[in-house]
Amino acid sequence: MSASLPSAFEFLDVPVEVAARRLIGCELVTTSGPRVRVRIVETEAYDQEDPASHTFRGPTPRNAAMFLSAGHLYVYQSHGIHFCCNVVTGRADHGSGVLIRGAEPLDGADVMQARRGRGGVELTNGPGKLGQALGVDLTFTGSALDGSAERSLLLVPREETPAHLIEVGRRVGISKAADLPRRFYLRGNPYVSRHHGAPRPSRS
Repeated sequence: MSASLPSAFEFLDVPVEVAARRLIGCELVTTSGPRVRVRIVETEAYDQEDPASHTFRGPTPRNAAMFLSAGHLYVYQSHGIHFCCNVVTGRADHGSGVLIRGAEPLDGADVMQARRGRGGVELTNGPGKLGQALGVDLTFTGSALDGSAERSLLLVPREETPAHLIEVGRRVGISKAADLPRRFYLRGNPYVSRHHGAPRPSRS
């Protein structure tokens, strides 16, 4: 693992809620195996001051990647089955990251369908579904999202999505700090995992 900040990801060296908004519209691309490309449409923000975050109690061997600098990948396994992708944000040694909850397929839908065993919005409208569609596992964690690692993803920055197109609501599937408005999603996009949760327009 490298703690250095790839210059392409300086736009993520910001408070995690800002980074979560900025990631809407960015793309993830596989760097090995069949090409798959998706556009991020739903995110959730977590950091070490947040009791719902994996980093709340400090660094451990499991969450060490979240204490790297912005532009790294943190992968965790949910319920022993699903692999979930998180983009690390902020400075090194501050545990913060953005869970990618939903993405819209752009290239490689046939590959994703073969991995998922189903098509349509079910390909990538949830963090575990997305991880499976991208072929991600725990060996990806800690890798830089600049395409340099053998097993990683490439994060492609795009022009920032206008604030009026981003909805804000409560995070999904957590019990601690559940009311914090730290979930962000692209209004009206069918690949958003859930469209409820006290949404309101973003003010950023």
